[in-house]
Amino acid sequence: MEKQKKSGFIALVGRPNVGKSTLMNHLIGQKIAITSRKPQTTRNQIRTVYTDERGQAVFLDTPGIHKAQNRLGTYMVEVAQKTFSQADIVMWLVEPTTFIGRGEQEIAKKLRQLKCPVFLIVNKTDTVKKEAVAECIKAYRQIADFNEVVAVSALRSVNTDTLLDTVFRYLPYGPMYYDEDTVTDQPMRQIAAEMIREKALRRLQEEIPHGIAVTIEQMKERPDGSVMDIEASIICERESHKGIIIGKGGSMLKAIGSDARRDIEDMLEMKVNLKLFVKVRKDWRDSDLYMKNFGYHEDEK
Repeated sequence: MEKQKKSGFIALVGRPNVGKSTLMNHLIGQKIAITSRKPQTTRNQIRTVYTDERGQAVFLDTPGIHKAQNRLGTYMVEVAQKTFSQADIVMWLVEPTTFIGRGEQEIAKKLRQLKCPVFLIVNKTDTVKKEAVAECIKAYRQIADFNEVVAVSALRSVNTDTLLDTVFRYLPYGPMYYDEDTVTDQPMRQIAAEMIREKALRRLQEEIPHGIAVTIEQMKERPDGSVMDIEASIICERESHKGIIIGKGGSMLKAIGSDARRDIEDMLEMKVNLKLFVKVRKDWRDSDLYMKNFGYHEDEK
C-alpha cells in the first residue's frame, strides 16, 4: 500500500527585508522570487512548490507588511494579510534583534488570532553571535506563542533542512496540489518581468525603485527553438527617472538588461535576446487602471 502523503500551504510573513524571498528560494532550491535590499521588492503573493517523498509543501511568499503610502502599498498589505487565512502553517520571519517595533507588534496581534500552527523563524543568524539569537527568541516569546522556533540563515542555507523537516511534521495528510516537477504557479512571463525588476532595483538609486514596474510586451521562441526573443518595458513615474534608468549613452539600461538576461537564460535553459524600453506613466502607483495593467489585480488579493 502506498504511503500517505502530506500537503499544505505555508505562508511566509514579516516586515520588509527580513529575507522571506531568499528563504523561499533556498527551500525549493531554485530562484523564483526576486530579492533585493530595498523595501517592497515582493508585491504579489508568490507560490512556490517543494515536493519530495514526504509530500508537497506550497510556500506563499508575501509582500512585507508596512505602512501603506499609496494604493500599491495598500494592495500589498492586503495581499499579505489575506495570505494568513489561506495557510496551514504561518512562518513569521524576523531579524535577530531584541528590538520589537510597532510593525512587529501589529503582526503579533494578527498571529495571536490564528488557529493554525505558527513558527517563529529567526533569520540572518550568520550576522550575529549565538547569544543574540537566544535573546531575540526570548523577546519574541513574550509577545506571541509559537508552535516551533527555528533559527536559520537563508542566505547561507543554514538550518533550512531542519526547517523543512519541521514543516512536514506539522502539515496535514492530503492531496498533491501540483505535478511533482512544478516549482511555481507563476507564468514564465511574470517571472521574467520580476527578474528584470530585481536587476533594476539593485542598480538604481534609492528614490526610483519603488516607482517602477516591468511589463513583458512580447515573449516569443524562434521557430528553430534556438532563442527566446523578449521585449519588455520598465515603467517609471517621472521623466527625470527615465533619464536615470537609461543612463549615460544607455549604459544603465544596458547593465540592467545584461544582468537580467543571464537569470532569464538560466531559468529558460536557452539563449535569450532581451530588448528593454523605458516608459513614463505618471503616478501609476495610485491608478487602479495602471496597477491592473502592470499585474497587480484586485482579484489576486
